Amino acid sequence: MRVSVVQMNPGADKAANIAQAERLSTAAIEADRPDIVALPEIWTCLGGDRATKLAAAELLPEPGSNARGGEAYEALRAMAVANRIHVHGGSIGERVGDRLRNTSLLFAPDGREVARYSKLHLFDITAPDGTGYRESSTYDAGSAVVTARAGDTACGLAICYDVRFPELFLSLRQAGAELIFLPAAFTLQTGKDHWEVLVRARAIETQCWIAAPATWGQHMEPKGPRHTFGHSLICDPWGHVVAKCSDGTGWATARIDPAITARVRADMPVLEHRRLPLDHRPAAPTA
Repeated sequence: MRVSVVQMNPGADKAANIAQAERLSTAAIEADRPDIVALPEIWTCLGGDRATKLAAAELLPEPGSNARGGEAYEALRAMAVANRIHVHGGSIGERVGDRLRNTSLLFAPDGREVARYSKLHLFDITAPDGTGYRESSTYDAGSAVVTARAGDTACGLAICYDVRFPELFLSLRQAGAELIFLPAAFTLQTGKDHWEVLVRARAIETQCWIAAPATWGQHMEPKGPRHTFGHSLICDPWGHVVAKCSDGTGWATARIDPAITARVRADMPVLEHRRLPLDHRPAAPTA
């Protein structure tokens, strides 16, 4: 199986973002003939104020209904059908009343939605330069760990800030994942120090392939310009980066080899060696 991760430079113009996603994905498909194309986090509307984000968000059809969705939803489905591939739609804004969810979608080659995941961990932090990010002011967190199959490959779904929470990735591995999608819009400040090392760590711990498409470049927020790091990559179960984008828009492609996964897991069976359950809490220290 071949996977392409697409690196975009989206802004607050949803129509332009959809056109960019279609252009870059088509170029990747024509050049590398992947079985799966994966897009970055919140590529439909990066930047703008809360009203802009809400206007760009979409009401998603009921899972399994095969009903028609919004512009981005249908663009992703059309891409899967036209090219007879799986499409991992990164994440888009899902409208839920007057709030949003940061939601990933996976489509099969026949256009069926086969997985939906909403980001569990919201990015409420202060960056090293003092810039504050409060994802929870607009978005609600998801509540479920999600896996699905793409062809013969069991896939797990995560989004951006989730990468800092290894228990989620271990849960995906325990649920059978062999390939984990990690779309991101990592800030430049945190990305330059943490992005690649965190992705590699999650790959090593879980012994999974990780496909991590990311946004890159400048976008405008109400308080001024912000920058995302990019450097989309694909990592193998040993933690090697086997494909990577540099600065700018583009894509990177790698072959997901199940023989490598099997060998790494057989030679170092860490899941069998695990002594503590994921929900383990150490006892409080005593005086």
